[in-house]
Amino acid sequence: MAEVLLEFSFEKTSSDPKERGCLIIGSVLNFSMVTYDNFAEKLQPSVDSKTFNLVLRSLSESDSCNIWLNQVVACSLPSNASRHNSPCHPHVLKSLVKSYLPAGNAVIVVVCEKKDVFASGCAIARCFPLFSLKTNSSAKQSKKITVEFVTTDGQQVTDDDIKCLTSTAESIRLAAKIVDIPCNIMHTDNFLEEIRKVGKELGIEPTIIQGEELRERGFGGIYGVGKAAIHQPALAILSHTPKDATRTFAWVGKGIVYDTGGLSIKGKTAMPGMKRDCGGAAAILGAFRAAVKQGFRENLHGVFCLAENAVGPNSTRPDDIHTFYSGKTVEINNTDAEGRLVLADGVYYARKDLKADVVLDMATLTGAQGIATGRYHGGLLTNKESWEIAAVQAGRKSGDLLHPLPYCPELHFCEFSSVVADMKNSVKNRDNAQSSCAGLFIGAHLGFDYPGAWIHVDMASPVESGERATGYGVALLLTLFGQSSSNSLLKIVASSLPAKDAD
Repeated sequence: MAEVLLEFSFEKTSSDPKERGCLIIGSVLNFSMVTYDNFAEKLQPSVDSKTFNLVLRSLSESDSCNIWLNQVVACSLPSNASRHNSPCHPHVLKSLVKSYLPAGNAVIVVVCEKKDVFASGCAIARCFPLFSLKTNSSAKQSKKITVEFVTTDGQQVTDDDIKCLTSTAESIRLAAKIVDIPCNIMHTDNFLEEIRKVGKELGIEPTIIQGEELRERGFGGIYGVGKAAIHQPALAILSHTPKDATRTFAWVGKGIVYDTGGLSIKGKTAMPGMKRDCGGAAAILGAFRAAVKQGFRENLHGVFCLAENAVGPNSTRPDDIHTFYSGKTVEINNTDAEGRLVLADGVYYARKDLKADVVLDMATLTGAQGIATGRYHGGLLTNKESWEIAAVQAGRKSGDLLHPLPYCPELHFCEFSSVVADMKNSVKNRDNAQSSCAGLFIGAHLGFDYPGAWIHVDMASPVESGERATGYGVALLLTLFGQSSSNSLLKIVASSLPAKDAD
């Protein structure tokens, strides 16, 4: 895989198709509003206006045409989307880029309305992962991909929009890179280095609690999961606190850099791929970086719960009882239900120490999520209906799709009952709303009496596609909280942010 330099441009760039290929993507409706003149500087002298306009008008829905020697290709997107899909079809756009992008240096031109620019740009960013240790010559080559937009609603893409797209694409690729890197490289200490790098870039010094200090300060969940590993568990916090902020948001990420299952060990077919169990923390790191760079106006905390669920003499055993930062006691009946343990400490820290009025946690939490909401939609659990509506809308607008899970602690939390502790960590009945129950374990430590909004995102399935991380979650968070940004493009895609006292 060649190293890809990805850049966005609001100005038209010129080139001969012999030197730089051109991929043009849009819906049939949007193609009907443009002509050869919108692309001439990229097509001459190889493609004439008569040929190009004929091709553009002849494309049907979900169609493609190789206009000139695989160096100029036009592809059309589906015209309609169901109510649980994104109207601009980012998953199809990604597939078209991966299938039809000309070799070598190339330009991608997306023909769309201004409201679809953000999701389309994010979809393209997901096509170009950063991590590879391949040693063949083709893997060492580099190429430049330029992305431009032709808007059909009269609203032009600005330099400020391009800055937003650039930082977002960088952050999506950063999140995907962290998830793609195996644990012999991306262990907890190196994840902390990634956090420090982002902090240095933003001028923020992270707070880090690691190893025995976790135990001493009462973080029994994070410490209990990671204490058997060579690289010690950690809780890390990045805090952005602008002067005139009126609200405090905390994004809490599950960062299990590898999950063997612990003593409740996974089988040989279930364990490969568990390097991706840090996807929630990686997404929050990327989103935090992009949000602050785009002028986030409220208090924002990124909370990273990092551990390796390893097997060793110090491993937590089934039947052990741990005391968590919330003060609650948990009887461990499944060491492979570890993500909820680290997040339980993280969300209560967000409530108690950070005084957050909105706590969002993101995690590759349950395999059941893929059964409940599928490969493309993350599972959403929240105590506030207003945030459920806003989050689902943000998913459709960003391309990081979400679908609600039942929030009903009075019917589901009984699954965790224990005769010797406040709760067990794994359910009695795995057929009873398993993804909802897993989320409720986290919510129980935040407190069902928590007066603020709690949003839980389970993204176990959409974190990867085709053995590659997707960077899922970065675009979602930027869109969901976009009204708190100073960037105009994010405000276009963002829904109204629910008020503090909204139900």
